[in-house]
Amino acid sequence: MQSGSAGIIPQSLAAALRLTRWREHVPFTLPLTIVGALLATEPQAASVDWRLLAVLLANVLTMSFAFAINDVEDSPDDALDPKKKAHNVISSGLLSRRQGLAIAYSFFLLALLFYAAAGVLTLLLGALTLALSYLYSAHPFRLKAKPISDVLSHALMLSGLLVANGYFAYDSEPGAVWLVFGAATAFSAYGQFYNQLEDYELDKQAGLRNTAVLLGKGGTALLGNLSIALALGCLLAAILQGLFPDWLGIVLIIGIGACSVFPWELDMRGNRASHGGNIQRPGLLVANFAAFTWLAVNLGLLTIA
Repeated sequence: MQSGSAGIIPQSLAAALRLTRWREHVPFTLPLTIVGALLATEPQAASVDWRLLAVLLANVLTMSFAFAINDVEDSPDDALDPKKKAHNVISSGLLSRRQGLAIAYSFFLLALLFYAAAGVLTLLLGALTLALSYLYSAHPFRLKAKPISDVLSHALMLSGLLVANGYFAYDSEPGAVWLVFGAATAFSAYGQFYNQLEDYELDKQAGLRNTAVLLGKGGTALLGNLSIALALGCLLAAILQGLFPDWLGIVLIIGIGACSVFPWELDMRGNRASHGGNIQRPGLLVANFAAFTWLAVNLGLLTIA
């Protein structure tokens, strides 16, 4: 009896961890949150404090909630596809729907607590991020299955608001930092257009009416390219505004140079990359390298002349 229980508990914990799909969101949640906080503290020549940790935990928990509620709501459909069934712990029977919801809402409540610890503005923006995360996947709302709203909600909750949550923990007047919010949101919009292009045939066969199905492959690819152009334009404008330390450019060059040595054939979902998807993984590596280097300098752990 005891040995059976001992075997069940680790399996349940492993299934709960898989439900978070942390590998898919932590690589972008951490740098976006850190950059948001540093953009607020850099002009004040101040260091980040415990509030950054609170927002980091809150944003990671929010993304865990978003991915968990998505798997719970998608489990009936995923059960019909062998590949998706194996990936979804609800569809595969490792967790029941009730257990999945309990875990997801635990993330929701914990995220709210950490947002509240970071301040009123962060709590309000964090609540908006959580609300979009729910509305994106949950029936009967399913913003992910509606044209335009699928891209907007995805772009905001998975990027723009994550940066804003970090920033507003320290400052309430972003000014030109809106350019960075815009760049992050546009990059995330590109990611959604890319994913919809990859899933186009399956989504069309399933009768979905998302943005890609509405516009077709050509229109979706065009909007994806425009999103990248807009993101780069906002980022360039932010650089010209002096929002980032000058030495960060050298860090980016080093990171890009190191990543260019290796071949990149897969996108973020682990599929064979197309439509420029092979830049996703090295792009995130460079972003993390730059963000954590900036954080180390801000905390006095590293000195760059």
